[in-house]
Amino acid sequence: MNNSELLIRKATQKDLDYVMVIIRSCTEHMISKNIFQWNEKYPNIESFQVDIDKEHLYVLANKDQKLIGCVSITFEMDDFYKKIDWISSSNKNIYVHRLAVHPNYQGQGHAKTIMNFIENKGIETKCESVRLDTFSMNNKNNTLYSNLGYQRLGQIYFRDQSEMPFNCYEKPLK
Repeated sequence: MNNSELLIRKATQKDLDYVMVIIRSCTEHMISKNIFQWNEKYPNIESFQVDIDKEHLYVLANKDQKLIGCVSITFEMDDFYKKIDWISSSNKNIYVHRLAVHPNYQGQGHAKTIMNFIENKGIETKCESVRLDTFSMNNKNNTLYSNLGYQRLGQIYFRDQSEMPFNCYEKPLK
């Protein structure tokens, strides 16, 4: 699929059910590969409902308007990030949460397309950097973010999800 045939837009209420299909499919896919990043507790429908209500959730759709991915982006730093020694000293940053591409569409550059969209949004809104975390045992994600120029700065824990840490990344924007 040509990335020019893709559209990233703000999610609407009618997208919620299919976003959850994507999330459940990704969760099952990761667990089948012994990647225990997500589970039945997280991410949950309540998180995505809040994202839609606050206009934080974006979806990636193909030319037929079929949803193939999603991501939540905010400009607020969650408390669990406060212990990380970030590169950027400002409070003007964009945060990436719950990025998912349906397993049927993985490996086609769609996560990179979403990240490029987020970086461009960060530049448009005069953010100093993009910040995110990903499961330390998810080699695919860690490689993706490193290849996109993100620096790993530290680790945090989400005990409801895993005993293993999550790596925190940041990329300064120009």
